[in-house]
Order: sequence, then C-alpha cells, then structure tokens
Amino acid sequence: GAFEFALQTRCRLRNLSTSGVHMAGVAVGANTRCRHYHGPHDVVAIRFKCCGVWYACIHCHSACADHDAAVWPVAERDQPAVFCGVCAATLRIAEYLACDSVCPRCGANFNPGCASHHHLYFEMPSSA
Repeated sequence: GAFEFALQTRCRLRNLSTSGVHMAGVAVGANTRCRHYHGPHDVVAIRFKCCGVWYACIHCHSACADHDAAVWPVAERDQPAVFCGVCAATLRIAEYLACDSVCPRCGANFNPGCASHHHLYFEMPSSA
C-alpha cells in the first residue's frame, strides 16, 4: 500500500497524528514542513490524487514518487485531501480552497503563497 511505497523511497516518512496519517517527503519535520517549504506558515500537506499518499509538497512528490502527479478534479472537491500540520485536521478540498489561508478547525495561519500553487494539486476552473 501507500505506507510500504513511501518506505521504499529515499523519502522520510513521519507519523504526524494519532489518526494514522503518515506524511512522505524530503526531510519532513514538525507540522509537515519539508526541505522545500519550511517557513512558519508552511503547515499544509496534500493527499495526492494519483497515489493516495500524503506529501508535504509537490516537490516532495516529484522527488519521491515514481510517477507524475495528478490533480484533483473539480468534481471531487468533497474529498479529504488537505492536512493541517498544526491541529492534524483533515480538510475537504473545497473547505481548504475557501478558508482564506486560515485553518477552519484551529485558526492556524497557512502560507498565503500556497494559493499560487493550487493548480498543481487541484483542477482550477478557468475564469473566462
């Protein structure tokens, strides 16, 4: 499964919560921070559509997975695919995209710069 896959990679696997979420990535540390994003507000991780594995960021997926990342389609916005590294809440995609960079569960601030990367994880309807 996903857990065994992550163990076979050169990535670090970290158990981040009592809910059984295991985070894969490069130098994953506290609150889902990784080698690529490790600022005070870099506390969000994504469960990737393509493999179901939780990664700290797209760069961790690229470094660790043996396949290209797939984005979550708009029709699946109800999927729990975003993890708050502060309170260990799992958020639905729609909930995360509407949260204005603040965890709706604990109020932790997320990096607002992540919004410029949403298209790497989620299908974004064009504003035509």
